[in-house]
Amino acid sequence: MPKRPPFSRRAATAAAWPVGIALTSWNYLWRTTPMHRREEPGNARDDAPPPLPEHAPREELQLPDDGVGPLFHRRYRARIRDAALSAEQLLAAIRIDPDVVAPTELARYLKVNGSEGDMRVGDEYVVRMPGPWDGPVRVVEVTPSSFRLATLDGHLEAGQIDFSAADGEQLVFSVESWARAGDRLSDLLHQRLRMAKEVQLHMWISVLEQAAKLARGKLTGGIEIVTRRVD
Repeated sequence: MPKRPPFSRRAATAAAWPVGIALTSWNYLWRTTPMHRREEPGNARDDAPPPLPEHAPREELQLPDDGVGPLFHRRYRARIRDAALSAEQLLAAIRIDPDVVAPTELARYLKVNGSEGDMRVGDEYVVRMPGPWDGPVRVVEVTPSSFRLATLDGHLEAGQIDFSAADGEQLVFSVESWARAGDRLSDLLHQRLRMAKEVQLHMWISVLEQAAKLARGKLTGGIEIVTRRVD
């Protein structure tokens, strides 16, 4: 089991929840980044999560088959012009400290298993968010231009999420996930109340905006958001 963060760190994060929620709501209402959202039906073949690498530890993983409700395959993609960092340089900076692109008023990454510094397969983090839930994840794959996380027992979702960047005429940064709700309450918040969905949308858009700043470039063409649902 991953160790829990020290009580002092958990207490400090919890104390910041009301401020974090207020800032998140304000930023969400006044966001000016253009968003191109598309929702469409998916299918089990094309939207299946990628297989876990053979060397990735599997104990305590909470994968889509362990979840509740439909599977959602989501992709958030941003194009960054005039970037000072390459794809590999950008991902290297994020691996050292994921909080450099996290909206820290809403979510913070606390490493609870693994050495400080670069990210390695088997490292574990707890993503602290407003509310009573932690988001425990494990690193299951690392390449020079990407890394992939899988959820652990107790996460709001059951699935995987991949962060990647690619060089070209413009730098492209993407966050792609394959997940179902971790339990019936999470499914209710996401499907019926849509609360979790909008908070999640704000979080990942903020990550893409921060990635552009970290690369010292400018977002161009807005952010593409594609959601494919597999019932």
